[in-house]
Amino acid sequence: MAWLLIDNSNTRTKFALGDAHELQSWRGVLPTQDISAENLGRLLEGLEFQAVMICSVVPLKAAVLRAFFQNSHPVQLLDANSPLGMGLDYPNPAQIGADRLANAAGVISRHGVPAIIIDFGTAVTFDVISDAPAYCGGVIAPGLGAMSDYLSRKAALLPEIDLAEPPSAIGKSTTHAMQVGAVIGYRGLVKEIIAQICKELPGKPRIIATGGDAELIARGVVEIDAVDPDITLDGLRQVAKRVFS
Repeated sequence: MAWLLIDNSNTRTKFALGDAHELQSWRGVLPTQDISAENLGRLLEGLEFQAVMICSVVPLKAAVLRAFFQNSHPVQLLDANSPLGMGLDYPNPAQIGADRLANAAGVISRHGVPAIIIDFGTAVTFDVISDAPAYCGGVIAPGLGAMSDYLSRKAALLPEIDLAEPPSAIGKSTTHAMQVGAVIGYRGLVKEIIAQICKELPGKPRIIATGGDAELIARGVVEIDAVDPDITLDGLRQVAKRVFS
């Protein structure tokens, strides 16, 4: 039995097929703003799957996804009531984003606990899983792109920049200086948050990065043990296995 797994985030929506044993090789991506019945039909034409598992942080697009599948397949939206394979040590579990729950479900089976999952997307989120295992909480900060774009929008003489590894820590041009502030400065933010979490979390956590900017930032953060681009989708697969098997 194959399931369609959908990670509906703010910028991009990722699709994969998975079964009880593994993620399969097929992948699809749509810009989230382009999610529509027409585009979904084109992307998924010819694919065979028995059920659909979705994690979404975009309610309007989640409704489009549900409506597209609901007459043809069982559809489940991941939330705090889903069988996640862990406890929720959190005062109001309904406030936890579905993507963060999927990441936590994925890290348990792929990397073990305790763990910290850092998801570098439109926002950067840190999610903390104890060795119980239980979801303990986390951190939300502006994403790397949001921080760099803000300067060009608010300062008339500062350009838009491509995020890339700066050649040195002393900027020799405006663009170079902005790259230092964005990339090296962002690594400082990440390291300090990790350090403070580790003071409060018992045990030595595995620290796993995922998301669009994970590779760039992880190059300079030795505390990060691995970059795992599939952790969200595999977390969805783990939950789908409990729901649909």
